[in-house]
Amino acid sequence: MSEDPKEESVEETTKTAAPKAEKTAEKTADKSAEKAEEAAADEQVEEGGTKRPTAAQLLGEELAPVKARKAKSSKNITHGVVHVKATFNNTIVSVTDLSGNVISWGSAGGAGFKGSRKSTAYAGTVVAQDAVRKAMSHGLKEAEVQIQGPGAGRESAVRAVQSCGVNVLNISDVTPVPHNGCRARKRRRV
Repeated sequence: MSEDPKEESVEETTKTAAPKAEKTAEKTADKSAEKAEEAAADEQVEEGGTKRPTAAQLLGEELAPVKARKAKSSKNITHGVVHVKATFNNTIVSVTDLSGNVISWGSAGGAGFKGSRKSTAYAGTVVAQDAVRKAMSHGLKEAEVQIQGPGAGRESAVRAVQSCGVNVLNISDVTPVPHNGCRARKRRRV
C-alpha cells in the first residue's frame, strides 16, 4: 500500500461505492420490470371480454348525485309505514312494510341520548332520520306515518321523515283512547 493516508481513504471509498451503485441499478431495473408487468396486465383482456378502464377514463366520467346506499340484503320495499311512539321519556321509530314486517328501527336511547335529553324534539328528529335512512337503503320511497303517544318528538319526527326525501302519503294518530273502559285509579290527595 502507499504511504499517503489520503490515497488509502480514496481507495476504500471507491471499493464501497461500487457495490452501492450496483444495488441502486438493480433496484431501478426491478422497478421498471414491475411497471412493465403492470402495463402488460392492464392491456390484457379480462374473462368478460372488456378491458379495464384507466384512471383517466374513470376520473373523466360525470358523477351521479349521491343517493342512499343499497343494503347488502336489500328487501326492495318502496311503500311502507313509519310508526312513531313518542312517550314522555323516549321516542321510538319503527319502519315497516305494509304487512307489518319491520325494516328498520331506532330509539332516542340507541342514538346516544341519555336521561331527559331522550324526550326532546331534537332526539325525535335524529331517531326518525336514522330509521328512515336505513329503510331508504332497502328502497323505501313513500310511507304512511302513524303517531302514538303524547311526547315531544311527535311533530319533529314527521318533519324528519319528510326532510329525508320520503313522500309522506298519510299522517294518522293511533294513540289509544279509552271509552271509559277500565276503572281509573284512586285520586291523588295533595
